[in-house]
Amino acid sequence: MAPPSDLRSWIALLEREGELVRVSAEVDPHLEVTEIVDRTVKAGGPALLFERPKGSSHPLLINQFGTERRMCLAFGVERLDDVAAKLEDVLEMQPPQGLVDKVRGLKKLKSIADSLPQTARRGPAQEVVLTGDEVDLGALPVQTCWPGDAAPFITLPAVITKDPRTGVRNVGMYRMQVLDRNTTAMHWQIHKDGRADYLATDGRIEVAAALGLDPVTTYAASAPLPKHIDELMLAGFLRGEPVQLVKGKTVDLDVPANAEIVLEGYIDKDELTAEGPFGDHTGFYTAAEPFPVFHVTAVTMREDAIYSSIVVGKPPAEDAWLGKATERIFLPAVRMTVPEIVDYDLPVAGVFHNCCIVSIRKAFPGHAKKVMHAIWGLGMLSLTKAVVVVDEHVDVHDYEQVFFYVGANVDPGRDVLITEGPLDHLDHSPTHQFFGGKLGIDATAKGPGEGTRPWPEEIEMSDEVRALVDRRWDEYGIGIDPDATNGAMRHISRPLRHLLRR
Repeated sequence: MAPPSDLRSWIALLEREGELVRVSAEVDPHLEVTEIVDRTVKAGGPALLFERPKGSSHPLLINQFGTERRMCLAFGVERLDDVAAKLEDVLEMQPPQGLVDKVRGLKKLKSIADSLPQTARRGPAQEVVLTGDEVDLGALPVQTCWPGDAAPFITLPAVITKDPRTGVRNVGMYRMQVLDRNTTAMHWQIHKDGRADYLATDGRIEVAAALGLDPVTTYAASAPLPKHIDELMLAGFLRGEPVQLVKGKTVDLDVPANAEIVLEGYIDKDELTAEGPFGDHTGFYTAAEPFPVFHVTAVTMREDAIYSSIVVGKPPAEDAWLGKATERIFLPAVRMTVPEIVDYDLPVAGVFHNCCIVSIRKAFPGHAKKVMHAIWGLGMLSLTKAVVVVDEHVDVHDYEQVFFYVGANVDPGRDVLITEGPLDHLDHSPTHQFFGGKLGIDATAKGPGEGTRPWPEEIEMSDEVRALVDRRWDEYGIGIDPDATNGAMRHISRPLRHLLRR
C-alpha cells in the first residue's frame, strides 16, 4: 500500500481502516479537546476529526499518529522496521563489483533522484489566499492545550526556512504561540537547525509554516536529520514519490502544494517576545523565555481546509509514536557510525532524551563505555541524559529483562559512569540550562580484562528439552498458550507479576 499523498487521502484511509472517529458535537479547542484526546490516546483509541470546533469553521484532526498501527499505515508498511530496511539499503551502497551490482546501484541512485521535490505552477494549498487585514489566525481552531499555557499554540507545523549563507532548505517542527491575529512566537530551540538559520541572517528571514500535510511529510518535519539533508527529499524517498511544491505568494520559499494551510511571513533578527509557559512532552510546563516573533503576511489554504494538531504532555501522548518511528527508521544510520550496536530503545516514559538503552556486540574491555561516549557524540542523541548498555542477546525493548541485567551485572563502583555534556533545551533538571550531568550504566557481562572474578554461566534450558516440551505440550493439558511460556519475565501473567512485586 502506497503512503497517502495528502491529508485528505490519509483521513479517507484511516476511516476505511476503522482508525478514525468523526466528532460531530461542538467541542472547545480551549482545554476541552485536550482532555478528550488525552483520554483517547492513553486508551489506544482512534484518530479524531472534530467537525465543529468552537469558534472556527475548520475541522480539527488530531491523534493521527497515536498508535503503532496508524504509524505503519502512514508509511504503507507492516512494521516500522520495514521503513528502516529501505533506508539501510541505500546507506549500505558499496562500489559495484559486477554488472548485477551496477544495475542494482543504478536503481538505488534513481530512487534517490526520484525523491527530490518537484515544483509545480499551482496547487490546492493556494485555492484561497488571504493577505493584509484578511489574515486572522483566530479563525483557525488553534488549541490552548493545558491550563497553564500562555496562549493557544500551533503544535504540528512544518516550518520552512533557508540557510542565508547556502540557500539550503530546512524543514522543522517548532511550536508557535499565537500572539494576535497575525503574529506568533517561533520556538526555535538552541540545538535546532531553524535557530541556526535565524542566527545566520543579518536582518530578516522569510518563513513558511505548512499545516495539514500527508503523514510522511509531517513526520519528516520532526525527523532529526543532519542540516545538509533535505527533509522533503526524505519524505519523497519514504513515500516513493516526490513532494510537490509551489512558490509562496509573499515569500521566496517553496511550500508543499497539497498542504491544507500555509502561513507565510518573516522574522526580524532582533525582535523577541516572551514565549510560554507551555505544557510540553516532558510532562512539565516549560518556562517563558524570549523567542523570535513571526509576522504572518499571508494565509493560503485549500477550500474547506482542515487544521491538524497534536497534544503533548505526560507520556504516553500522541508524539510517542512519532518518536518511536524515528527510533526505528534511524537505527541503520546509527549503526553506520557505531556498527557494534545491535539495537537501541528510547523509552517513551523517558521522553526520548532522558534514556537510551543499547545492545552491543561486545569485543573488548571497556567496550560499553566506548559506546556510551559514541552515543553522546551522535547528532541529537548527544542530548541523551542516561545510556544503559547491555549484551547483544538482551531485548532492549523488554524493560524487565533490561532491568534484570542492570541488577545482575552492575557493580556501581565499576560500571557506573558520571560525566557532563549538553542536555535538551526543555530539560528542567540541570542546574545550568542546556548543560549538566550524564549517566552511563554498563550492564554487560564482564570479562577478566575488566578485573572481575570468573563470570558465572546464565541459567538456560537445553534446546533438546525445549523441543521435547514443544512437541508434547498439548499432551500436558495445562491450557496455556505455549508461546506465552517461552522467554523472559515479560511473559509472566499479570496476577503473578503483582504477587512477585509485593
